[in-house]
Amino acid sequence: MNIRNFSIIAHVDHGKSTLADRFLEITGTVPKDKLQPQLLDSLALERERGITIKLAPVRLNYISSPKESCVDAISCASAESGKANTAYILNLIDTPGHVDFSYEVSRALNAVEGALLLVDATQGIQAQTLAHGTAALEQNLTLIPVINKIDLPNADIESTKKQLIETFGFAEEEILLVSSKTGHGVDKLLEEIIKKIPAPKQETEKPLKALIFDSFFDSFKGVIAQVRIVEGQTPSSQSPIMFLGTKTSGHILETGFFAPQLTPNNGLKAGEIGYIATGIKEPDLVRVGDTIATNLSQDPLPGYRKVKPMVFVGLFPIDADEYFELKEVLAKFRLTDPAFSYTPEQSGALGAGFRCGFLGLLHAEVVQERLSKEFNVNLLATAPSVEYLLDGKPIISPSDLPEGTNIKNLEEPWIKMRIFTPQTYIGSVMELVQGKRGKFLNMQHFGAQVELLYEMPLSEMVTDFYDKLKSVSSGFASLDWEFLDFREVDAVRVDIMVSGEKVDALSTIIFRPKAESFGRRMVEKLKEALPRQNFAIAIQAAIGGTIIARETISSFRKDVTDKLYGGDRTRKDKLLEKQKKGKKKMKMIGRVEIPQEAFLSILKS
Repeated sequence: MNIRNFSIIAHVDHGKSTLADRFLEITGTVPKDKLQPQLLDSLALERERGITIKLAPVRLNYISSPKESCVDAISCASAESGKANTAYILNLIDTPGHVDFSYEVSRALNAVEGALLLVDATQGIQAQTLAHGTAALEQNLTLIPVINKIDLPNADIESTKKQLIETFGFAEEEILLVSSKTGHGVDKLLEEIIKKIPAPKQETEKPLKALIFDSFFDSFKGVIAQVRIVEGQTPSSQSPIMFLGTKTSGHILETGFFAPQLTPNNGLKAGEIGYIATGIKEPDLVRVGDTIATNLSQDPLPGYRKVKPMVFVGLFPIDADEYFELKEVLAKFRLTDPAFSYTPEQSGALGAGFRCGFLGLLHAEVVQERLSKEFNVNLLATAPSVEYLLDGKPIISPSDLPEGTNIKNLEEPWIKMRIFTPQTYIGSVMELVQGKRGKFLNMQHFGAQVELLYEMPLSEMVTDFYDKLKSVSSGFASLDWEFLDFREVDAVRVDIMVSGEKVDALSTIIFRPKAESFGRRMVEKLKEALPRQNFAIAIQAAIGGTIIARETISSFRKDVTDKLYGGDRTRKDKLLEKQKKGKKKMKMIGRVEIPQEAFLSILKS
């Protein structure tokens, strides 16, 4: 079967998208006049940030020359004798490199038989290189090691080769050298893909079984499922299909493949990657990892492990009337990002909204930007928090934790963290992690690079850890992490009160020894952000009934004695006393409205 299904996996900025561009150019999939950098990165945000956020499938039609693919004198002689060229279909799935989008990578790897492990010749093996490479090996995929950016003057090819050999056990002759930018070595790489990556099983006689690895919503065609056909073939157009996980039925409105735009065809068969337009208008009925079949009695495919959100952020519409519109938008958005989750939440300060789960801080930031730019939704986000366990029950919102300091059986999530850094920055990186309650496990050298293994509370990472890591390592350090377990913690809930009223959106669960300094910082920032009123405003941070920090915003002062032009001192005192009583009364009945701008400035910091 002349089909090869493969992914490109690598660390951030190691040249995955540029290599995909060269594949599109060499195979003629996209005309030269329509080629542009990062063509498969279709989201505006991906181009703006220069990172891949979504997996992107594309079908490449490649003509393999027998002369190019010959491996010995006999096969080369037969190639010379005029043996015909062979046409191949190469289904490529480009993947993200950042740890927050590792679920996209795991889904892509489940739909293919092999992967290109791409390593930057100037940086060597990084955290995500190791994580994604190990994940591919665990799934028994065929790995092809590729060293990229060999055209750069600071490329250290020999050192990178040594790292690949020592880390993954590759033979030196297996490692291919390419330059995605110039196209050097890419032709040979295409031939290696055909030679080394096994063809998929062609079990077309069996009933249809298709794995959904991604999906999106189309207002005319309903939910469009991106699928890998595992067994059988799609029935004719308008035929009924079943979703074994949700026990839902739909119809095949259209099938096709990605070139990279949607290209309709006459059907898909076992081994192929493409899409099925289902006509279903309810997003929740089509789930990533589900199996499409022709009847409900068939056994479903294994699918994917259920992803567990690690960071929680409250998302609220700035205009309360847009709540139901936001609910509809989140349902459609979840189709394109199955790692995202949401549940309704009610806040005294912000009204009705949703408590949303993410895989990490960058994931949360990207989702908020995409909702704003792609769906035109104006959102207010609360400070990120992690899931705690109290007596074994999950606490995902700080307001769910009881007040006070005597909290027993509270557990927080811990992670195992792998940091890659040049040897020069070992001291500053270790100092940073230890300041975040990190526990040192191990250190391993990879040439000029060092791998540091730590255990650390997740709550310490979801603040400013990643930014500080980049700062102390001059941008060279990279990290990968995985969830370990829940461990007991001495933490408290810090509440922020404005004029005696609790602002639940600013409540935070924090490690007790850090609670006082955190409360002090919050009230200082709120003092800068809140507008002055005609009466003094007390801003307080409290743990239960104990005030741990306080700031006061002084009132506007109106000169009530300005109209006096003489007379006894008692006339002036009388007017000042009247003003004092008025301010006291205003303070008792006046309510401080916290403007959205103040919330935004606080939550961003």
